[in-house]
Amino acid sequence: MDTGVIIAIVVAALILLAVLWFAGRKGRERRYETRRTEAREIRREAEVGTAQADKTRAEAEAQAAEAKRQDALARERAASAEDQRREARDRHIAAAEKDPDADPDEAAAQFDRQYTQTGTAGTQDADAADDQRVEHYEHTDAPGVERERRFERSEEGEVVRDEEYEQPRTDR
Repeated sequence: MDTGVIIAIVVAALILLAVLWFAGRKGRERRYETRRTEAREIRREAEVGTAQADKTRAEAEAQAAEAKRQDALARERAASAEDQRREARDRHIAAAEKDPDADPDEAAAQFDRQYTQTGTAGTQDADAADDQRVEHYEHTDAPGVERERRFERSEEGEVVRDEEYEQPRTDR
């Protein structure tokens, strides 16, 4: 073989190797750019998920605060009702004391019997004293799925019941 042909073959081989090396590098850069794009999309979805979780947490905290406010209002109303009941009882006794034909002790006993037979605060107070558990309910509406969580705590703060339900959304 001629020396010029050998040099031409070596140069062609070097050029071919350089072209293959550049093509491989371009392919690798394209793959990396595709991965970078996918990673950006995943990060964006994660940020949306985090924002939704923060929103859900804020809604749950607002619900808990509203529940506490409602509970305080209910306790206040119950206390007011109990005060009114006591005042009514005292007025019945005072009326019996004024009436020469009535016995104040019998009037008090009759009032107490009548009050407990109606099933109002007398039985509720006993139940409330026995059961100091707190029940909590959460409803989370995330894209594609609905979640419900219910849990109950005893008066010591221990979770005595914890149930979570999850189902795919069907309205889409």
